[in-house]
Formats: sequence, structure tokens, C-alpha cells
Amino acid sequence: MLDLGIAGRKAIVCAASKGLGRACALALGGAGVELVITARGREALEETAAEIRRLTGAKVIAAAGDITTEEGRKRALEACPEPDILVNNAGGPPPGDFRDWSLEDWQKAVNANMLSPIMMIRASVDGMCARRFGRIVNITSASVKSPIPHLGMSNGARAGLTGFVAGLARQVARHNVTINNLLPGPFLTDRLKSSALYQAQRSGRSFEEELALRAKEVPAGRVGDPDELGAACAFLCAASSGFIVGQNLLLDGGAFNATMG
Repeated sequence: MLDLGIAGRKAIVCAASKGLGRACALALGGAGVELVITARGREALEETAAEIRRLTGAKVIAAAGDITTEEGRKRALEACPEPDILVNNAGGPPPGDFRDWSLEDWQKAVNANMLSPIMMIRASVDGMCARRFGRIVNITSASVKSPIPHLGMSNGARAGLTGFVAGLARQVARHNVTINNLLPGPFLTDRLKSSALYQAQRSGRSFEEELALRAKEVPAGRVGDPDELGAACAFLCAASSGFIVGQNLLLDGGAFNATMG
């Protein structure tokens, strides 16, 4: 395995009991990083922690809690008060028609997918600057480049985080602290499955047909494997990645069609 130069570093990986967060934690554990992983479900989180320990030998602390709440963030930061690496991640808001969403629905979406990552960054970035090393990776969505009509709340909230990061990343880069975003397209996660089910119910197609259509729409001819995103996250966290600043790395199998990203 390529030595990323981060063995012994400490990381917080949010929403890491499954899916893309788990994949990021697993990749970082494989690089020798000491992990604090968070998720709302304690049992699933403990199972994931045990699996990462078994597969990588990494030190893993499971800090159960909802990262979109002040209490959940406090638990994560108490378990790792001086993170060298922060991977922000949270489940996306539900799909639907914007006419059906209340102000409370919007506030929940903005809190989960914009404000909570910002609060985690605020709690950790100054310490990273003082120690002259920091890697912050936000898992957002390909929808910040190409909006998905039925995911309007996600489009808006994640685009807000992207705009904030674009400014802050340039302010802290001189301290060897980088902030970048991973923009996943269709990956085989519970989120994709629920979205496919929603579309299947609206279209009259079966769930399996809807998943096959998702894969057909991707030039790569398939949906992504979460481990592929985990590897990209670990790369952005590498000691040698200090010149990658404020970027939005799109992992969508070529679905976004542009001469330049």
C-alpha cells in the first residue's frame, strides 16, 4: 500500500457506521490513522469499529451521537479534541417536491448539510493551523455541480457549504491545512437505494429496473463502489496533498458532461 505519510495522525470521521463514511474511515485506518467514528446508531457503529480494527489494526473509538446536534458534536470532539483530519459527512434530506417542504424541513436540511460541517470545522481548524497540519474533507454531492430536481433541499444546503469552503480554504492553506470536497455521484449506498425506491414508486418501474437505469446513465456503465470514494478521501488527507486547496473532486463515473469541471 502507498504510504500516505499520515500514520499516527488522529481523525474524526462523521456518519461512519456505513456507506461512504465507513469507506473513508476504513481507508484512513488502513493508512495508520487513529480514528474516532460517529453515527447515531450505537450498535451499528460499534460493529463498524470492530470491523475496521480487525481489517486494519487501527485504533478506533466509537463516539455514538447525532453529528447534526451540539451534543453529538461535543461527544466526537471530547473523544478527539485535537483532530489532524476531519471528514464531514451526514445523511441527505429526503427527496420530493419543494412545494411540500416546510420551513422546518429546510432548516433541518441546512443544519445537517451546511451548518453542522461548519461547526465541526470551526471547532478544529484553528488547532490544525497551530500544529501546522490539517486535512478537512467534506462529503457533499455531485448535485452541487449538476442539481438533481427531486433533491432540492440537498442541492441548496450542500451548495451553501461549498461556497463557504471556497473562501475559508484559501485563508488557512498557508498553515498546511487543506479543505476540499468530495462530490459523489451514484454510489451503492442506502441513500441511493432509497432514492431509487422513491423514483420507482413514481415511475411505475421496479426497484431493480430503477437501479439498472442509474447504472446505464453513467458513462462508466455502473454505480460506484464506496471503497473508491474512501480511497479518494485518504488521498486528499495525505501528507503530500498540501497543495490541493479548495477543490471539488467529482466521483461520478463521468456523468457530469463538461470540458472542464
